[in-house]
Amino acid sequence: MNETKRGNFSGSIGFVLAAAGSAVGLGNLWRFPYLAAQYGGGIFLLVYLVLVVTFGFTLLMMELAIGRKTGVSCIDAYKKLDKRFGFLGYLAAIVPIIILPYYSVIGGWVIKYMVTFFSGQGTTAAGDSFFGGFVSQTASPLVYFLIFLVLTTAVVLGGVEKGIEKVSSVLMPILVLISVGVCIFVATIPGAGEGVKYYLLPDFSKFSIKTVCAAMGQLFYSMSIAMGIMISYGSYVKKEVNLNKSVNQIEIFDTAIALLAGFMIVPAVYVFSGEAGLKTGGAGLMFVTLPKVFEAMPLGQFIGAAFFVLVLFAALTSSISLMEAITSIFMDKFKMKRVPAVILVMLISILLGVPSSLGHGIWANITILGMDFLTFFDFISNSVIMPIVALLTCILIGWFVGTKTVEDEVTVNGEKFTRVKIFRVMTKYIAPVCLVVILVFYTLVQFGVIAY
Repeated sequence: MNETKRGNFSGSIGFVLAAAGSAVGLGNLWRFPYLAAQYGGGIFLLVYLVLVVTFGFTLLMMELAIGRKTGVSCIDAYKKLDKRFGFLGYLAAIVPIIILPYYSVIGGWVIKYMVTFFSGQGTTAAGDSFFGGFVSQTASPLVYFLIFLVLTTAVVLGGVEKGIEKVSSVLMPILVLISVGVCIFVATIPGAGEGVKYYLLPDFSKFSIKTVCAAMGQLFYSMSIAMGIMISYGSYVKKEVNLNKSVNQIEIFDTAIALLAGFMIVPAVYVFSGEAGLKTGGAGLMFVTLPKVFEAMPLGQFIGAAFFVLVLFAALTSSISLMEAITSIFMDKFKMKRVPAVILVMLISILLGVPSSLGHGIWANITILGMDFLTFFDFISNSVIMPIVALLTCILIGWFVGTKTVEDEVTVNGEKFTRVKIFRVMTKYIAPVCLVVILVFYTLVQFGVIAY
């Protein structure tokens, strides 16, 4: 597709799979299991599920409805609703521009581990110094970063229907099948039952405000909210698509993958590394602890390879949506054709991604506010800009243009808007408070004022 004319999803299924693909990413596969284990297993799951059907539903519905109603990307969508909020589109547009480069760096790490396991070197990957030795190099991480970015670019070049929808419709079912397969295998490991209990059974003594903040932060991180993606995807959705039904399906898909990830990871890590292994978060869990788990497993080489294929698929579906959001902005704002817009986004991503890659190696001594490049970009996008964008979006819809704007879009063909009362209360009162809490909490955590 090489014209400025906007594409469309062919229908409801294509849209749901693409949007779910955007929501399902690295956050589901390593962040969710870690947080669930850290904050009491079952009680975390309970809090998370409550937030999914209230907080998450509200923000997701809001952005998709804004996108479909305005028919443009985020940079112009807010302006169409209220000129006073035009700046919000630019703020939202910054988020995917910041995230895509460093996300692609991590995607490159995933490819490295996938290649390592497929080449029969799972034992090498499980070594204590393997991850640190790899990311501290100069050339190799950059090469894998570029491979991941090129794969993402190739899909987005195909456009909405022929590229994003087509790839998502293949990758997402495969992702689910691999997840279920790994879960079944993990369940057969001797002692896995205790790990499952640890993951599922609520421990109310571990409930705290940190549990709620962690669950809110994960939901926010997971569902691709406040980064212009869902507004862009909404702008591609045809009027005949039932938004209410589609949002329900996206919620279910995203949550199911997160739960499956927990079943894959928590029991296995619990069996082979105990509770101490569960306390390792972030890169440490996926790239350091899990390879050790796979090494200890029967058929661990095979399971490790399958797992990193799964992670690569999840990472790609999210990076595709990030690139599409930026591409959509360039096409709308500068009247660019798709191909040059995508190439420009790729070049910008290379420029911004190099510091994140080298920040663990030859540029490790360069920090911003005490953080390496990748950590800083992650903090400023996920913990600062995104909560601000979501907060101001709630204020715009709840207090300026009115919730009826969204309600009318959802029911444009006479469809029923379930949870409409929850939507109104969340938009005007509860979600803004939650978002302020997230913003303050993660800022205080990052600067060491409180422990996470």
